[in-house]
Amino acid sequence: MALVLHSGPGNKNAFKALIAAEYSGVKIELTKNFEMGVTNKTPEFLKMNPLGKVPVLETPEGAVFESHAIARYVARLNDGNPLFGSSRIEQAHVEQWMDFAATEVDPGVAWYLYPRLGYIPYSQTTEETAIASLKRALGSLNTHLASKTFLVGHSVTLADIVLTCNLYHGFARILTKSFTSEFPHVERYFWTMVNQPNFKKVMGDVKQAESVPPVPKKVAAPKEPKAKDVKKEAPKEAPKPKVVEAPAEEEVPKPKPKNPLDLLPPSKMILDDWKRLYSNTKTNFREVAIKGFWDMYDPEGYSLWFCDYKYNDENTVSFVTMNKVGGFLQRMDLCRKYAFGKMLVVGSEPPFKLKGLWLFRGQEVPKFVMDEVYDMELYEWTKVDISDEAQRERVSAMIEDQEPFEGEALLDAKCFK
Repeated sequence: MALVLHSGPGNKNAFKALIAAEYSGVKIELTKNFEMGVTNKTPEFLKMNPLGKVPVLETPEGAVFESHAIARYVARLNDGNPLFGSSRIEQAHVEQWMDFAATEVDPGVAWYLYPRLGYIPYSQTTEETAIASLKRALGSLNTHLASKTFLVGHSVTLADIVLTCNLYHGFARILTKSFTSEFPHVERYFWTMVNQPNFKKVMGDVKQAESVPPVPKKVAAPKEPKAKDVKKEAPKEAPKPKVVEAPAEEEVPKPKPKNPLDLLPPSKMILDDWKRLYSNTKTNFREVAIKGFWDMYDPEGYSLWFCDYKYNDENTVSFVTMNKVGGFLQRMDLCRKYAFGKMLVVGSEPPFKLKGLWLFRGQEVPKFVMDEVYDMELYEWTKVDISDEAQRERVSAMIEDQEPFEGEALLDAKCFK
């Protein structure tokens, strides 16, 4: 009995097994005339998977469901398959990135895309959370891929197959170029994968979404038709008014909790005004922008922080070091409303030093940033004492991208605003 994959066409989870089969020399037949909502509700299908989900692989030894289990089964039919890596640590890394694809990438894409397709109710809060989560995942992935073609080793593994398939609907249906351009290494990786012959044989030509699907319009409840030609009847006792019960407590939507920084007393410093001044100053930067910063700065409503990377001896490759900073700034996106930052890559030869300056709302590094951005713990954070003229001048020099900086060449400078 041949292997039969029960799924409709275009299912990205079915793609995983089909691509693995191409690499493994395994023959799989895709069921014909599969109709979602009909075929998967039949007794025969439910016997293979009681949940009625697809895909399901029918084998001589019995049925297998769940897309990763199916892909692993197919790959293991070829003894010593390189799709699992060439060593125990590579095998572990393959599993690691498969889990990453399932727990970090797939939910972010789904919760961004599915509400806009009308599969589940749309919520702006849910979408914002999904986008932030997805950007965090893609930022980490971008950093990993900065110096790599494949996720593990030097050839395609099952991890590449799974991750690419989980990115497929994102790139094809909602992640436009303006979204993915923040993650250039992820872009390069995705297009490299989908243009591999074995991927292309299954997926066909993949094109990037040109626009984000619009939010579905709410359908108004149909109005009750007005009664016409009602026959006169003997008067009846007026019905008792129905008691409208309040919705159960768990059905009442809870208000979105305010960010603690929004509850601080108003500040005389308007962060957007400073960011606008910084962006628009093209000449006489020290006299205009720097002076303007200190005129605007409110030490009661904001605080300044120096950060220094703890592991500078690791920074031996210039573009990898700069990508490390880029990934960090992407993950800081969640605090854009409350922060301004400068990150400098210092030195003319390795190891390069990472040094930063950050302006935060409030008197501490925000707790939600420390909790959510894992890079934060890779830096030493020191609060600036603006009464110290040397520290004050260091702040000005970092905002200005002064070169040389502290006696060394400035390899790169990035701004978060």
